[in-house]
Amino acid sequence: MDEFLSEKEQIEIFRQWWRENGWYLVGGIGIGVFGLLGWNRYNAYVDTRAEEAAAIYVELREAVGDDDMGGARNLLNELRDDFPSSPYTDQGGLLVALVRLDAGQVDGAIDELRFVMDSTGDPELALIARLRLARVLAQDEAYDEALTLLDVAPGSFSARYNEVRGDIHAALGDADSARAAYSAALNAEETGFVDRNLVQLKMDALPAATMPPAQSAPPSGADPAPVDAEADTPPPADTEAVPPAPTDAEAAPQETDE
Repeated sequence: MDEFLSEKEQIEIFRQWWRENGWYLVGGIGIGVFGLLGWNRYNAYVDTRAEEAAAIYVELREAVGDDDMGGARNLLNELRDDFPSSPYTDQGGLLVALVRLDAGQVDGAIDELRFVMDSTGDPELALIARLRLARVLAQDEAYDEALTLLDVAPGSFSARYNEVRGDIHAALGDADSARAAYSAALNAEETGFVDRNLVQLKMDALPAATMPPAQSAPPSGADPAPVDAEADTPPPADTEAVPPAPTDAEAAPQETDE
């Protein structure tokens, strides 16, 4: 029926529609424009924050290169205070942990690694921090705590986790458990994360597998072991080697009649 309406009638219908829906249209356009502007401003803010965190991280690396441990720790604290969710903050924590470990500050390195493991929002980075922390604890002979840390789902780091687990069992003198862990590391799907030759050398260097003790008696109800009849039969006498003893008649000299 619309094609039969006059131009004036069509204009009046449009005006009526606009009075009823115009504000919704204008509001939708305005929301879209402001939303787009806000999104762009947010992205610009995120980029700016990332650049600021990256600049501090560069300064931290330079401080480490200059052996300025105090300056490096101050910069790390700045990252943690101002950019707690930045990946540069996590990387800075791992770097400072390594430097403190090289400086012999084992407890400090443990604290840094534990902080990264507990605070990072990156699950894979948390697994890396956990693995490094287990290594440091094992070097500090805290074997039980290190094994407890490794008792998680390692994801794509299964081979590396099993290698460290094998190192700990080897240090504890548990060759069988160490061998099982090294074998699991070699058979994992992600073996590219470990040095297969080194793991094999570690496994070959372990003591021989423990043999189960011999049973003193067969279990009840078991059939007795077969008896080797030939083994219990005495060997036949060698009749040719030992001549028969002479009879009295043969031993006495014969008398002749003269």
